[in-house]
Amino acid sequence: MRAADQLRLSARGYARVLRVARTIADLDGAERVERDAVAEALGFRGRS
Repeated sequence: MRAADQLRLSARGYARVLRVARTIADLDGAERVERDAVAEALGFRGRS
């Protein structure tokens, strides 16, 4: 994933983004995690 390299995500950070993306995809009723879900999950990073 290019975003992981550009954002210098650790393996743990990458796994967390994928977990959030999977949740977003589930809420949308999608069977697969698409690029939009990953982008949205990346957007949540750093928010407290």
